[in-house]
Amino acid sequence: MSAPLIVLAAGGTGGHVFPAEALAGELIARGYRTALITDGRGKALGVKQEGLDLHVVPSAAMLGKGFWGRARGAITLVRGFLASRALLKQLRPAACVGFGGYPSVPPMLAAQRLGLPTVLHEQNSVLGRANRLLLDRARLLATSFERTLALPSLRVPTPWIGNPVRAAIAAVPEFSLPTERFHILITGGSQGARVFGETIPPALASLPQVLRDMLIVSHQVRAEDVHTAQEIYREAGIKADCAPFFGDMAKRLTLAHLVIARAGASTVAELTAAGRPSILIPLPNSADDHQTVNARALSDHGAAWLLPQEALATGGLTRRVTELLTNPAGLLEAAKAARALAKPDAAARLADLVLAQVSGDAP
Repeated sequence: MSAPLIVLAAGGTGGHVFPAEALAGELIARGYRTALITDGRGKALGVKQEGLDLHVVPSAAMLGKGFWGRARGAITLVRGFLASRALLKQLRPAACVGFGGYPSVPPMLAAQRLGLPTVLHEQNSVLGRANRLLLDRARLLATSFERTLALPSLRVPTPWIGNPVRAAIAAVPEFSLPTERFHILITGGSQGARVFGETIPPALASLPQVLRDMLIVSHQVRAEDVHTAQEIYREAGIKADCAPFFGDMAKRLTLAHLVIARAGASTVAELTAAGRPSILIPLPNSADDHQTVNARALSDHGAAWLLPQEALATGGLTRRVTELLTNPAGLLEAAKAARALAKPDAAARLADLVLAQVSGDAP
């Protein structure tokens, strides 16, 4: 008799897929089978968890642009629902776990219509629209932040467990101050990388030469901007590695003395798990401005510095990096504060909640 199967459904960005991958690793270690349902973008991220089967279903944004955009989106969601229902009938999972993002909606709706136990996980500090749609029929909603905004008044348990991070990230060693070279890791995530590619290389190139000579930069940048960014760093005498995606993020976090990043939920969780100081630049048009709320969850505890995107055009980043390079003691304090906010057992706690629904032991 084969082991029970737990199906995970996640939107097509790392912020949704990576926590699902972390939960899969925990469930596989306990002897369960796992499968991930996502869209084409999620597939392109390249799932690395051995034993996690991948399935792609049609999906589209729930709120398209204009009448025809919404109509096309609705048709695609219906196609995704029908494909998901057929897939779930074939897979016959014991439970389904949704990690938000619009590609999670068709499989989770199908699971709920089929009467399967469904559990939701919210990565952000503001309840996402996909999870809002699914919450009414879910068994529970696990949250990443102690306080999650936009939660409706429903009789659904909302345990605060943290945001699961991949095992390699959780294993990053403690922060240590730089001795000679200063490593900066820059990641714009799947959204907003264009602005980072256009503004951050000139900001670092504006540092005094003595500080530029210290830097080693890893910069995640769009493919079409790699050459330009690399040239700016080269002309400024900054040693830099620019690429659209880094598959060795744990290694780069280990080396990093400072991270410059958006404030997506998984980024925030991985920064706390790794205990790395950061400058967080929230995506201005993120849904419900959740990235600003995420960033404040760190900055209010001294674990990061929040920098509005408009400050990039006024020298705000150059000034902040200058301050940290010349007075690195603040980096150590921020690293300690970040590590103190981590929830290293989030994947295990989420697995406990899911399996309690499967076994019928949930309160």
